[in-house]
Amino acid sequence: MSAIDFQQLVDQHYVPLFRFGLTLAKSEAEAADLTQQTFFLWALKGHQLRDRTKAKSWLFTTLYREFLNRRRHEVRFPHVELEELSEDDMSISPNMNEVDSAAVVEALRDLEEPFRAVLALFYLEQFSYQEMADALEIPIGTVMSRLSRGKAQLRQRLVSKEEAAARKIIPIAEEKGTSSHG
Repeated sequence: MSAIDFQQLVDQHYVPLFRFGLTLAKSEAEAADLTQQTFFLWALKGHQLRDRTKAKSWLFTTLYREFLNRRRHEVRFPHVELEELSEDDMSISPNMNEVDSAAVVEALRDLEEPFRAVLALFYLEQFSYQEMADALEIPIGTVMSRLSRGKAQLRQRLVSKEEAAARKIIPIAEEKGTSSHG
């Protein structure tokens, strides 16, 4: 594979791979590392792929495997953060559309990995069932089951967060209403 072909492959697949990595990893730095590692492995082993039309599937499968390998390593050797950012450190207030998408992404990140992976490939990357089955190396029936169960879990989490937010807003509104009369 020439340098030009490799660059075209990177240009074509970097953003979708990064998004998939971000959905799985929950951190931009780790998603970038996963994406970079995937292209590194392609540079080492991509020439072994006989059918170039399967490059996209190979890349997503490789990123997913790298993610799983890192998770296994983290379970055996957990990383402990010494400092955590406070909410005050995040002073940017998003607009309403960003809040909605942020809530969906947050709820998606709360899902277990098998459901998160399938939903991310389906909604963010517009993979077909067959492409998801190939990338994740699972049967199509499992893809469909995880997609259905993942959607239900995502919906449940979003409704729960919405209800919790509504409960927090109502007492504040009532408090303001009573304090203006007193």
